[in-house]
Amino acid sequence: MPEMKNIAIVGAGITGITTAYSLLERGFEVTVFDKNRYAAMETSFANGGQLSASNAEVWNRWATVIKGIKWMFEPGAPLLVNPKPSWHKYSWMAEFMAHIPGYRKNTVETVRMAITARQHLMRHAEKENFGFECEERGILHVYDKKSEFEHAGRVNRLLSEGGLERREVTPQEIREIEPALKRDFYAGYYTLSDFTGDIHAYTRGLSKACERRGAKFHYGTTVKYLKKKDNGILLNWRDDDNDFFEGQFDGVVICAGVRSRELAAQVGDRINIYPVKGYSITVNLDDEASQQAAPWVSLLDDEAKIVTSRLGKTKFRLAGTAEFNGYNLDIRNDRIQPLIKWCEKLFPEVSTEYSVPWAGLRPMMPNMLPRVGGGKHRGVFYNTGHGHLGWTLSAATAELLAEEVDRARGSNV
Repeated sequence: MPEMKNIAIVGAGITGITTAYSLLERGFEVTVFDKNRYAAMETSFANGGQLSASNAEVWNRWATVIKGIKWMFEPGAPLLVNPKPSWHKYSWMAEFMAHIPGYRKNTVETVRMAITARQHLMRHAEKENFGFECEERGILHVYDKKSEFEHAGRVNRLLSEGGLERREVTPQEIREIEPALKRDFYAGYYTLSDFTGDIHAYTRGLSKACERRGAKFHYGTTVKYLKKKDNGILLNWRDDDNDFFEGQFDGVVICAGVRSRELAAQVGDRINIYPVKGYSITVNLDDEASQQAAPWVSLLDDEAKIVTSRLGKTKFRLAGTAEFNGYNLDIRNDRIQPLIKWCEKLFPEVSTEYSVPWAGLRPMMPNMLPRVGGGKHRGVFYNTGHGHLGWTLSAATAELLAEEVDRARGSNV
């Protein structure tokens, strides 16, 4: 069996690009495929911006299920499920509930990965000398209700077990940490070690570094199918001119977001990803008053399920909601309005006149953990299914995946 050295990566989002970089550092030849003209044009384009080990709690709780049922017919609810029958959706939800017993273990595992990811992510940016509007000011979780704050205390014990330091803060301390917050909350938690940044700028910066290191990029191409070969993997792809091409590689890493399930099935693997839609708005702070009134510290409002990040002087990002509605990228006004209203309520001096809406599909596994590692066939690997924590976990899972590919480099299995 020949040595594995020529690796294809399907997907140029944050997981695909960090994977490419980690493989290049280990001496592999890398070719990246993406249907867009540039890296990070889909789910990695305009997320909430948080690199948040403090948000590592998995969703597999009965409380989430109960809230989901309650919110099903409320258009502006943080979690929305389209009740239209779908075998994939309801079977995925059944698996989600089956993983409720793993809530504690999976939360601890996720926070450990998130902490590990920080050092790799920052190391890449420093080594390759690119910026991404990084703000190392911590993340502040705020709570309106005593019950939610008490639950946060229970979560905090799991985060601590995973190695994260997060401290309880009073309403007065909340105002001191972020003076732009004028209203009172019941209490909060503050994680100084968490930070924020522009995922699109980071991914684009790292993709250019990969090009300098010799990676080949096929943008504007859609991988149509994968085929197992005794000595590798055959890829068939179509470009924007509707021309078809084939190429053989020693291995392939599927980092294709919500398409990963379809591609995995072609090579005999079951990767049960469901597309969970999230929304964001980017508020352009075009006037001095808005720039002064917008917060710099990243926030997470636990009741509204809204996160914020400041992307430099002139941009304020707000993101939230989870929508189970299939492979649908429509931007619904009734999902955008809660983000705008929340901003206007908490920061009334910030003008939302120039707000850019966006929606992306988070690739989510039923156990809320990313799928990282090899498939059934030699040469097939996965780094996908990161859900709402792709930005937070990608640099760690890329290292784990690259280490596994490296171990398999000269193996016959």
